[in-house]
Amino acid sequence: MDRRSFLTKAALGGATAAAASTLAAPIYAQGKRTLTLVTTWGRGLAGVHDAAQRCADTITAMTDGQLTIDLKAAGELVGAFECFDAVAAGQADMYHGADYYWVGQHPAYAFFTSVPMGMTAQELANWYYHGGGMELHDELGQIFGMKGFLGGNTGAQAGGWFRKEIAGPEDFNGLKFRMPGLGGKALGKLGASVQNLPGSEVYQALASGAIDGTEWIGPWADEKAGFQEITKFYYTAGFHEPGAGLTLGMNRGVYDSLTPSQQKIYEIAAGEAHQHNLAQFLSNNSAALGRLQAAGVKTLKFPESVWDAFAKAAQETHDENLGDELYKKVYDSYMASMKSSAAWIKLSDGDYTAERTRTQG
Repeated sequence: MDRRSFLTKAALGGATAAAASTLAAPIYAQGKRTLTLVTTWGRGLAGVHDAAQRCADTITAMTDGQLTIDLKAAGELVGAFECFDAVAAGQADMYHGADYYWVGQHPAYAFFTSVPMGMTAQELANWYYHGGGMELHDELGQIFGMKGFLGGNTGAQAGGWFRKEIAGPEDFNGLKFRMPGLGGKALGKLGASVQNLPGSEVYQALASGAIDGTEWIGPWADEKAGFQEITKFYYTAGFHEPGAGLTLGMNRGVYDSLTPSQQKIYEIAAGEAHQHNLAQFLSNNSAALGRLQAAGVKTLKFPESVWDAFAKAAQETHDENLGDELYKKVYDSYMASMKSSAAWIKLSDGDYTAERTRTQG
């Protein structure tokens, strides 16, 4: 079945369910329940697994055990990239992951993780909580029977690990590189052979030569993953994920079966994990970067010609999807909010941090 056909039928199914729900008051499940949470993360992956575990623990604690969240890491119940389908089908109740893994279901899911040349973490939060992003996330989720909230954020992600320095856009031609989401599609326009691998498989792929380079997250998570043991060329600013959000998603039927207080706890647990996780990454990155540099890692910046190519490829990737009505709706909202947020951030945080660095080092 092609995607548009699926979306049409799913929407009709959703409309039928919505109509049915107006005929009777919600029936809430009673007593203690255990909900299964599957994740796209290998157990123990720095930061991302922590966010999933925090969501699970917070819901369990705040409901006094009326809801116990049983976390299954990638591969323990289903594979990393099978989480969405498992929750949609009712094989599991919840997932924690990066929604850009689901661009095959709908490309607009990328906006709720990150899109190339897109929002920083603060800009994403501005849009999500005050610019209509949460409502659009819900509108998209309804098509697939999901109810999700942002449940983590990595902050700005590094450009990645390479076996050689990148002198110009032509150096990406034929390069086997791991990068998910729309960033990966944009990188493919530069001639790269883009691979989409779960985080737990990246180290082995890089070590074996199956890929020539990879992005993961940032200094702290990358150090924990051990990429510095394989290559020493590290680009510290990337175009693909300037503020990557993570999602805590739930089967909508399961969500509808929760009491109103449990539904609110679910939302609050995701939001608290979102802020806590962002601070976790940002508070650890500088120290990890120092350790990487001390171990001989060479930190680099892409030349302007590469950034120009990134920006062009990013816009071309968006243009390919703008014929989809929902994608365009999300894109327009996202871009308007980004422009609005950036205007003040540049004149406040941007100028302040530049002057602080100039005067204090």
